Amino acid sequence: MNLNAAEQKTGTIEADAFTNEQGEVLAYSLLKPNACDPSKKYPLVLFLHGAGERGDDGQRHVKVNGCDKFACPEFMEKYPCFVLAPQCPIDYRWVEVHWGDDSHVQPAEPSVPMGIVLNLLDKFLAEFSIDQNRVYVMGISMGGFGTWDIIARRPDFFAAAVPICGGGDEGAAPRIAHIPIWAFHGDKDESVKVERSRNMISALKSAGGNPRYTEYPGMGHASWVPAFNDPGLFEWLFSQRKPGG
Repeated sequence: MNLNAAEQKTGTIEADAFTNEQGEVLAYSLLKPNACDPSKKYPLVLFLHGAGERGDDGQRHVKVNGCDKFACPEFMEKYPCFVLAPQCPIDYRWVEVHWGDDSHVQPAEPSVPMGIVLNLLDKFLAEFSIDQNRVYVMGISMGGFGTWDIIARRPDFFAAAVPICGGGDEGAAPRIAHIPIWAFHGDKDESVKVERSRNMISALKSAGGNPRYTEYPGMGHASWVPAFNDPGLFEWLFSQRKPGG
């Protein structure tokens, strides 16, 4: 990983690509804290975009649907953090399951892009001033599925998760019940059934978890719009730390 090579910049967002040991490549964008002080440690937000932003330009997915909010000067002043936004290739998904199904069982292995994301996360934690007790993940639609998937694969890694209009494997609930989770969904969503979030929340509660859930009456698929405009979301997110951290 070379953050300076072939780098493009839009404000403080840097676009690059990561190649893992198997030679697989994943485009990503990185937002750094303003006036980043290497002597300090900052939170990291992993942002997983939706299906419409797939590609390999390292930019399209950070200009729409919520991720652009992180680059606002007012936001970064209040919540200085690293934001890592990988870009899923066009022919893949964060989780190789059908989004319209009533349920799914988590695949035994991560999808190709999700596997690279896991490698990329390890690299970032080793190379940047990141507070490993404040690593968060959030995602919308396809990225909501990805959020449920990645926390089940690394249940002790993330301090909090925000899956928006996604769905997960309810059987994984006991592994992730301890993680602070705030899920969002619209009750008129025709792309991902609202029951996907409802059922995950129910499964987490049955497993002893205490998740937060916001369901928007009359809202279709774009529940990320009101979610990202809820000031309480980011106050809650950045207040979360892993136990003992």
